[in-house]
Amino acid sequence: MAVKTSSAKVAAAKDTLAGLVTSKDVQAKQKQQAQLKYLNGYSASTIEQVKRHIENDTLENLLLSRYPTIHDIRTDKALYDYAMEFKQQFLKQSDPISKVSFDEKISLSHQALGLHTYANRVQGNKVKAKNEIRISSRLRHVPEPLLRMVVVHELAHLKEKDHNKAFYQLCKYMTADYHQLELDLRLLLTCIELGKSPY
Repeated sequence: MAVKTSSAKVAAAKDTLAGLVTSKDVQAKQKQQAQLKYLNGYSASTIEQVKRHIENDTLENLLLSRYPTIHDIRTDKALYDYAMEFKQQFLKQSDPISKVSFDEKISLSHQALGLHTYANRVQGNKVKAKNEIRISSRLRHVPEPLLRMVVVHELAHLKEKDHNKAFYQLCKYMTADYHQLELDLRLLLTCIELGKSPY
């Protein structure tokens, strides 16, 4: 016995099937989220602009137009001297820094490009703070303003341990365009995630 189905029911069934999410849809969404993981917390309009740049394959050109060259700081000594210039200019009264170096072990998977560590050491009757800054080796070949943003970020931890309002005000005091540089560094990380680093 043949079953008759109305055309309305067939159309409704097709609409239902069309609305179902397939595994390809899920994979595409996961891939897009992975590509944009460095932009969590940014506005929907900013994320939409970045998506358009990714779709149009123009994100790396945007970065190159803003930052056409990379810095020439290659050694730990040069990085230390670079960081100390900022410390002397903006944070003279803060605790001394014993070491600033590039570190191969800091990876993008930890979503950290720099680390500030400190330890209090007792020497006789005195307590001395030992501060070290380590910067990801990936930042050896980026534009100077993007390196500056990470160095300033880590230096700000000498006075402010937490990422609070005072911390970000201090970062902006040391480099006025801090928030733009942070966004641009996140755009570079997105390019790297896509396998399209411009540097």
